[in-house]
Amino acid sequence: MSTTTARTGVRAAVAEPTSTDSTQTARILQGSPIAGAMRARVTEDVVAFRQRHGFAPTLAVVMVGRDAPSAVYLQQIIRGCVKVGVEGRVVEVPEGADAREIQRQIRSLNDDPLVSGIIIQMPLPAHIPLRVIIDTIDPGKDIDGIHPINAGLLSLGYDGFLPATAHAAVQILRASGYDLEGLDAVVIGRSNVVGKPTGLLLLREHCTVTVCHRRTRDLAAQTRRADLVVVAAGSPGLVRGDMLKPGALVVDVGINVVEDGIVGDVDFESAKTVAGAITPVPGGVGPVTNAILMEHLIRAARDQHG
Repeated sequence: MSTTTARTGVRAAVAEPTSTDSTQTARILQGSPIAGAMRARVTEDVVAFRQRHGFAPTLAVVMVGRDAPSAVYLQQIIRGCVKVGVEGRVVEVPEGADAREIQRQIRSLNDDPLVSGIIIQMPLPAHIPLRVIIDTIDPGKDIDGIHPINAGLLSLGYDGFLPATAHAAVQILRASGYDLEGLDAVVIGRSNVVGKPTGLLLLREHCTVTVCHRRTRDLAAQTRRADLVVVAAGSPGLVRGDMLKPGALVVDVGINVVEDGIVGDVDFESAKTVAGAITPVPGGVGPVTNAILMEHLIRAARDQHG
């Protein structure tokens, strides 16, 4: 393994390229090797927890309706549970259910001593008030960091459960050897579960952060000056290669189900000829997000059972 500089101020341990495509200049940041190492540690922790307490932690996923991207994400979570030896429980709620029914399901999981972590699959149907659902989760079981207490801890820089996808977007860069300090970062997306927390986590890494969204004027002007672009907009092909600064780091968080399969928010083929490093979809941020959820689950289980 050799060490190269992707751009001034960005240092990384760079693997030898595996592609024979002469037009490809970007390093492809695969999430599976990083996630595999994380899962190996979690698997050991789960064995120790089971030996001590006589059971494995359970992760409960509350899913309202069958949104296509959510269904894809759910399958990945359940596979992740199997790999590390924890229980994965899917709580399906009909799309037409009201907020009280969803709250009832969540409170039941809060009270279940075998359930150590609870995830609410997003997006919720439009008729469900998001805040009412989020406020119902036990903050100690909120392993995806959406409860106001965990969100507040994040904004203050204290320890809490971080939103897993935002955590993964930063972790995949750090685990790949990149020094983020001082970078000019642009985050596209301002959701409470990805965009905003990603911006806060990049501030922790001492980046200068700009958050863009669908009402941003001249998005390309923002991205062309950025050393790091994180895209979490839910819009296939939103960011193209001609919108990037040569050598930029690109993290694609999007999961979009299209006719040809699953794609991200970045036009991968054009972006990889300009970027210094880029995450693929699928196979980039997704596996790391899954592994981080398992890390959060075992941490929550330990906290709950001493």
